[in-house]
Amino acid sequence: MNAPEPHRHIPPGYARQLDQGYNFGSVLTFGQRPLLTEEQQLDAWKPDVAVVGAPFDLGTTNRPGARFGPRAIRTNAYQSGTYHLGHGLEMYDWIEVVDYGDAPCPNGLVDESLANIRARVHQVARRHIVPFVIGGDHTITWPSATAVADVYGHGHVGMIHFDAHADTADSIDGNLASHGTPMRRLIESGAIPGRNFVQVGLRSYWPPEETWDWMAAQGMRWHLMDEIWDRGFKAVLADALAEALDGPTHLYISVDIDSLDPAYAPATGTPEPGGIAAVDLLHAIREIAYRHNVVAMDVVEVAPAYDHADCTVNVAHRLFTECLAGMAAKRRDAAGEVPGRPGR
Repeated sequence: MNAPEPHRHIPPGYARQLDQGYNFGSVLTFGQRPLLTEEQQLDAWKPDVAVVGAPFDLGTTNRPGARFGPRAIRTNAYQSGTYHLGHGLEMYDWIEVVDYGDAPCPNGLVDESLANIRARVHQVARRHIVPFVIGGDHTITWPSATAVADVYGHGHVGMIHFDAHADTADSIDGNLASHGTPMRRLIESGAIPGRNFVQVGLRSYWPPEETWDWMAAQGMRWHLMDEIWDRGFKAVLADALAEALDGPTHLYISVDIDSLDPAYAPATGTPEPGGIAAVDLLHAIREIAYRHNVVAMDVVEVAPAYDHADCTVNVAHRLFTECLAGMAAKRRDAAGEVPGRPGR
């Protein structure tokens, strides 16, 4: 039996309001995509990707403010258009994207906030729609990746994690739900296997040696900035992807914005000098989406109060956009269509 056609109608007035968003209009969503608020709308619309905000930063240990990341990435980022020059395609001809609003994160209620994030991401993922989750601090990856693993099976999802920090502490100041602990929680629960949890861009002076010992005991793999300096980013990335997908066929991408050098992303709670260049990470995300089965992505730790000229917000927004471009090009090429100009 043929599946029903998606219902993707928005009134002309709503379309005009969205169009005005680029000119400082009052309706601002991710990429000026339609806003859906109900599960039934996901069933009717049948999007490929749904953006979910996770405005939570109660796990932050240094500078707070990542709770404002979802709003800033939706409203302050500059997007000149939707035709991708590198791939020679109009992205939204090939991939349907909606904004599914925010998971409620009530002030001071950690358990309720994390449960709401898990539930909202699950609403998206269980329909095999790809959730793009905007943090919030890195605590949000615990409920988000758990929701994705609940759909595809614990142990069947690999993680590639770009970060300056391992985020594998047992607790931070006695807190199990911190932005320094989510990766440990995911591995302990079995949602993501330790051997398929691969970290890229680590540097700084934390965590201590006993945490690295725990990571090694779980079979985790990691690639320090020192290795990227010695071997080059492309070679390291190829190894990281092979490790994350050594068994699993589904991939979750988690990007802490502090994986980038603070020159490219100053607006974050824990900036660490000596990080990845923005151009390298943008190209990497696009290639990952083009070549692999990405089932979820998050970008976290954007704290816009510390931004300069919206440069952090813009690179965070562009990371999501490059993932969309890779997914769109993959679909276009699978259909045998010829790339347009000036793409290749």
